[in-house]
Amino acid sequence: MVVAEGIHKTFNRGHADREVRVLRGVDVSVAKGDVLVVIGPSGSGKSTLLRCINFLGPPDEGSVTFLGRTLTGAVPRFRPAERMRYERELRFFRTHIGIVFQHFNLFPHMTAADNVALGPTRALGLSRSQARERSVAELERVGMGEKANAYPSQLSGGQKQRVAIARALAMRPQLMLFDEATSALDPELIGGILEEMKRLAESGMTMIVVTHEMGFAREVGDRVVFMDEGRVVEEGPARSLIDNPQNERTQAFLSAILS
Repeated sequence: MVVAEGIHKTFNRGHADREVRVLRGVDVSVAKGDVLVVIGPSGSGKSTLLRCINFLGPPDEGSVTFLGRTLTGAVPRFRPAERMRYERELRFFRTHIGIVFQHFNLFPHMTAADNVALGPTRALGLSRSQARERSVAELERVGMGEKANAYPSQLSGGQKQRVAIARALAMRPQLMLFDEATSALDPELIGGILEEMKRLAESGMTMIVVTHEMGFAREVGDRVVFMDEGRVVEEGPARSLIDNPQNERTQAFLSAILS
């Protein structure tokens, strides 16, 4: 489904006194229908990796192959025809890879239904009525049908995140990325969002999930990747890695987070 190879990312590149190397040759892959869980300490590059995979923040080096189509890191100086091809591939990636962030990023002046319908209208060319129908269907899917006409200010944090999930699903993605989707929620709301994510995984959605929720990772994940200092330190089957990590850094991280 998706293979990321040799991913490097540096912030403030070219400014030696301010450069921060965030990703250092990361390789990850996930098969169709599988759930890959990415864990690691804050600042290890997990969120940046997700943005590199869907090219919201393209990598400096490396490549991502998604559904047989490949994009490379640093954008070369294309001839016009090559640039058109690159931009077409970029649209394909961004259209078919959904992402849910820890912060909901809903437009405050739009209802839940309008937030969800915006992408299908603008990116997929659906009519307003078609987009509205799809929007309501996705809100129903995540238990938010009755809040379709509510504004973000009228919703709880958990409800806003459900709307954000519906917004991503309305684009009919082939791959879903979750970037700490529960970290901004109150503890009593976390379980509901994790349950939605579990249902999505059970439906066959391919997912890459960045999370600190080890119970979810162990139960729902097929494989787990542990990252530290911009590198993949250890990876393996979810239950095996969480229950019996082999690397000292993985052991220390899991010991701290599970204690």
